[in-house]
Amino acid sequence: MSRYKKILVAFDGSDSSKNALRQAIKLAGTEKSWIKVVSVVPDYQGDLELVGVHNIESAIRGPAEKLLEEAKKIAAEYNVAILTNVEQGEAYEKIVDVADSENCDLIVMGRKGHHRLERALLGCVTARVIGHTERDVLVVPKDASLNFNNILLATEGSSCSNQATERAIDYAKSYGAELEAVAVVDVTDEFHTAAPAAVEKFILKFRDVLEALKAKAEAVGVKTRTFIKEGEAYEVIRDLAEDEKADLIVLGSHGRKGLSKVLMGSVTEKVIGLTSCPILVVRS
Repeated sequence: MSRYKKILVAFDGSDSSKNALRQAIKLAGTEKSWIKVVSVVPDYQGDLELVGVHNIESAIRGPAEKLLEEAKKIAAEYNVAILTNVEQGEAYEKIVDVADSENCDLIVMGRKGHHRLERALLGCVTARVIGHTERDVLVVPKDASLNFNNILLATEGSSCSNQATERAIDYAKSYGAELEAVAVVDVTDEFHTAAPAAVEKFILKFRDVLEALKAKAEAVGVKTRTFIKEGEAYEVIRDLAEDEKADLIVLGSHGRKGLSKVLMGSVTEKVIGLTSCPILVVRS
């Protein structure tokens, strides 16, 4: 398989990051990957002359080093050896930098509970990692398990969706999974009323996209079902994932600049924040 030769896991000692590490270990076992675990501590902003600590760097890095010892214990439960890094600075920047410098193919991050605000807006570190990295990112909810029986792919025919399609078909073929692909016509009621012909063009376009996708998947033995639905995209994807008992959602993501690079976009963000299964964000 070897889609991912090296996996980077962001670890902060929370239950969600512990579960993310366990699921990354499971994935690495089938993908034959190396695992690097990184823990990030913030830069010290105080006056070093006023701090009564002989070695301030050791004092700052100490808690993160203890966390990584805990990560090693988790890996030892599975008889897996991991590599570790302590980094100091802005968390999302360091995670992205380590993924680049270590040439990691995939970043795995946990997602904490279902707090109302967290459901609406994904935690800023995860959102910023996805917004800035060129790597695929797997987000694992706190209580989720990574399986590959039923994969849900969201697509709209763009170049980044095509990359996600390739990844989803590859996974489905390798793991013997069923693939379900959905395209969402996400327009307001006003637009639907004012321009029904435009909506019909969307539907015809998506029909062609999904027919081509299904033919490509079934040509390599992947059983595929397709859906065209109308509604708010993240709600449609969330509801379909629940109805079809999806094990994994695959989404494509464009590279971004400026503010939109920091806040990665409401559809992807809300899908990640509101669904209970792991989500793989594939970068174009």
